[in-house]
Amino acid sequence: MLVLRTDRTSGAAVAAGWRRQVRGADDVRRLTAADLGGEPGERATLVQFSSAFCAPCRATRRTLAEVARMVPGVAHVEIDAEARLELVRELGIVKTPTVLVLDAGGAVVRRAQGQPRRADVIAALGEAVDGRHDG
Repeated sequence: MLVLRTDRTSGAAVAAGWRRQVRGADDVRRLTAADLGGEPGERATLVQFSSAFCAPCRATRRTLAEVARMVPGVAHVEIDAEARLELVRELGIVKTPTVLVLDAGGAVVRRAQGQPRRADVIAALGEAVDGRHDG
């Protein structure tokens, strides 16, 4: 199961554009691998919301896939935002690409909009893998 926080975030950031997710017991939404359309990683998951004609989405796909290959137990799951509008609305996705970094338990550790830099993805992923977050 993946645990996603759907609305409040703090202003904290690990790198430009990345926001820490804040979760509370009353606002947790649990998603299965079927909801995401892919299997989560054993240690962490990079979830990418994309759209068909989004040039930054293609570059983001390459970056996230490369990082996922570098780190054992990390998966990259891409979701077509246009095909999953209900999920997009529920999670407050307003532009593509949007990237969610999930820890092993499926909690959203970081969230970013726009094309991320490889170093920023690695830093955010490190927080999820190393357990250096609030979840």
